[in-house]
Amino acid sequence: MSTNNIGFNYAYPTASWAVRESIIAEHRTYQQGLMWFLANDPRLPASVRDSTARWGLPVDEFTGTGGWPPLLYIREARRMVSAYVMTEADCRGRVRATDSVGLASYTMDSHNCQRVVVDGKVRNEGDVQIGVPAPYPVSYRAIVPHQAQCANLLVPVCLSASHIAYGSIRMEPVFMILGQAAATAASLALSGNLAVQAVSVPALQARLRQDGAVLDTGTPGEVILDNAAANGITRAGTWLRSTSVGGYHGPDYEHDGNTAKGVNRLRFRPTLPTSGSWTVHLRWTADPNRATNVPVDIAYSGGVTTRTVDQRQSGGRWVPLGTYPFTAGSDGSVLIRTENTDGYVVADAVRFVPA
Repeated sequence: MSTNNIGFNYAYPTASWAVRESIIAEHRTYQQGLMWFLANDPRLPASVRDSTARWGLPVDEFTGTGGWPPLLYIREARRMVSAYVMTEADCRGRVRATDSVGLASYTMDSHNCQRVVVDGKVRNEGDVQIGVPAPYPVSYRAIVPHQAQCANLLVPVCLSASHIAYGSIRMEPVFMILGQAAATAASLALSGNLAVQAVSVPALQARLRQDGAVLDTGTPGEVILDNAAANGITRAGTWLRSTSVGGYHGPDYEHDGNTAKGVNRLRFRPTLPTSGSWTVHLRWTADPNRATNVPVDIAYSGGVTTRTVDQRQSGGRWVPLGTYPFTAGSDGSVLIRTENTDGYVVADAVRFVPA
């Protein structure tokens, strides 16, 4: 149970104001009933009742409506459908919009949709909490309608997105980012006497970058090799795929099952386009059950260096392991070993950045 009044909000987006008032009243009654129950029902422990009874409505806010906000918080209602619809594939990094006007990175998040009875018990159904592997671009086409429908409208909030993608995009910082992009595009459209759909995306992106916007996560010339790649990965022993802990790159990560220590090994062997110095980064997902002493062998043109990483820390980001000389091609490698490790060992991805 929670303050979510599941199922009683669906009519709100298209309802008349009179019906909306009745929906608001229903939500207020639900909240009052829940709090009264938690504070007074003798079937609950005294500690719960006493703790809840100390709560109350604010005396210095919303004074005109008895301490209650005058309107409901509406996370999601009607959304636009345009030439580009942001979907789960964007959130997971399986596709990437080339006309980026900003990045989103929050979990794909949806509250429960309904309560159902299963085997005589009430169950909540529909909750989604799935992390995204990395920040992902939001398409300019997703914030402008089809030109045949409207040529002078920009939509940074109820943009073109599926329900699951909107659950990730709909964070206030992203709305601020898209608001800046929309205002910049509007300025370019006005100065050029253009439809918003005709604004030059490269010109828009250049101005946004000039103003400090970040439109992509890559570094020019970088090489990333993910555990799910078809080539460049060799394994010894047994490695298990998982998505249970967020922050991974690509579709998943792998772990050694905390078994067969010394037998399980995984090697990343990327293909580098040029010879020179490259900074090597490693990525993993962090959790208290991870190993704190994972040996990582970096093989480069001058030899092999072993670094030790703590996979209980620094999860979900690129951790630099040093800069080394490499020759062009696939002679260099990064080997994750499991000897004498004190927990689960994770293999996710490596990243080589020209120094």
